[in-house]
Amino acid sequence: MKENTNLKVQPLYNIENLKVHGRTTNSLSPLVLFWTGSGIELNAKSSELWIEFEVDYDLYEPWISVLINSVPVSRQMLTAGRYWICIFRGMNENTVKNIRIIRDVQAMNGDPNCSLQIHALKFDGELYPVEEKPYKLEFIGDSITSGEGAIGAKAEEDWISMWFSSIKNYTAITAEALNAEYRIISQSGWGVLSSWDNNPHFNIPEYYEKVCGLLTGEKNVALGAFKENDFNSWQPDIIIVNLGTNDGGAFNSPEWKDSVTGETFKQKLNEDGSYNEEDLKAFETAAENFLIKLRKYNKTAHIVWAYGMLGLSMMPSINRAVDSYIKRTGDKKVSVFQLPNTTNETVGARSHPGELSHKKAAAELADYISQFLTTK
Repeated sequence: MKENTNLKVQPLYNIENLKVHGRTTNSLSPLVLFWTGSGIELNAKSSELWIEFEVDYDLYEPWISVLINSVPVSRQMLTAGRYWICIFRGMNENTVKNIRIIRDVQAMNGDPNCSLQIHALKFDGELYPVEEKPYKLEFIGDSITSGEGAIGAKAEEDWISMWFSSIKNYTAITAEALNAEYRIISQSGWGVLSSWDNNPHFNIPEYYEKVCGLLTGEKNVALGAFKENDFNSWQPDIIIVNLGTNDGGAFNSPEWKDSVTGETFKQKLNEDGSYNEEDLKAFETAAENFLIKLRKYNKTAHIVWAYGMLGLSMMPSINRAVDSYIKRTGDKKVSVFQLPNTTNETVGARSHPGELSHKKAAAELADYISQFLTTK
């Protein structure tokens, strides 16, 4: 195919009809894609489209998925550097295509240099406005919500970014079923009070106010990860909290010890193997305090604590925390929903929920939360 001499380069900040997905800064020079499911959406009437990416990492390379007219058409690893990638070429120049380029991999706390930026587009036609969805959903979670293991064979056990998917993920599937826009705040291994290995600093609530506060490193300072998030610019109708799985795992993990201060932390088991009541109470207090924080920044959203895809050990505590919050505040726009457990038939890579598990969870969750959207 001949070189297309009609292609014109436009930096993102010059593009009027550009839809940005995911929590980020207000900068488009360049646009930083921090979170799982973040990306850009375009309605392009053109025959060819290229995107200029800038990628960096030490350990975990980003992956992206490309959807054209809501159908995934490609998925690829992005290697380090600044370069152009062709999204499509040779298509009908007279038809408008809906294009979404989505980050498949979570924000990587363990890799201070892992970053994904978009600088510009190169195309030969026109861009048209992207229709706004009627609803907004925010998902907050751990590896399940990051889509870890949603892609790949059941035998895969390597902890690498290849096995993450924001597409074959209950978040995206739920949003599609409800015709909603969505955002994801998630990190593998993290919880409400601590991570699976009892690290009390690896909890999502501590970093919720920042654009992407769970990241580390000077590079992410420069990219704006630690700026205060502008909550007024994007208010969800529903917040889905899928946390607690790793808090439950902490009871069965060794104590965490800070190598610098000597500080230790442990969620303890009783001699009979049951969970220590004081430690359960600490989890419940953390969960209740997170609900208070969520309501502070999201005044009108219905909050659903959805849990259960990898066991139900923390469900009694979650119920108690939500009940206590409702009694304390009088806030009735909070509820608990039990997600279907992953089975031998629906498990994916790394012993995590596979695509079938995500589809089942999404179907049940979408049906449940639709009742809170009917009056909009």
